[in-house]
Amino acid sequence: MKILLDTHIMLWALSGDSKLPEKAREMILDSRNDIYYSLASLWEIEIKHLSHPEALPITAKEVSGYCFQAGYQSLPVRETHIFALGSLSRAEGAPPHKDPFDRILICQALVDDMLFLTHDSLIPAYNEACIIAV
Repeated sequence: MKILLDTHIMLWALSGDSKLPEKAREMILDSRNDIYYSLASLWEIEIKHLSHPEALPITAKEVSGYCFQAGYQSLPVRETHIFALGSLSRAEGAPPHKDPFDRILICQALVDDMLFLTHDSLIPAYNEACIIAV
């Protein structure tokens, strides 16, 4: 199956961080799965690195290299992903979720028939079958 990694999941997997949930680790290491990272995640990383290098000392270019070494495949942001944002909605009464990077990742997974692997407890309120919260 094709799995798109949330930015935090990707960073934790690449660094071997203990924050990576065991279920996520198993899915990423399962050789039957194709693991993808979004170029939107690289954009998010670079913005955060430039704003607060002490909090995120790694650059998007470095992360891209580590993704290549790990065998992850890159997923560009296409117009169809952007257009899908118009039909993305949250469950009534769900707490707000304002992260634009997460929304584009969800749409990428939807459009490209992938599973979106995340740890963010606010994301399942989008009620999309592609979302796997660990």
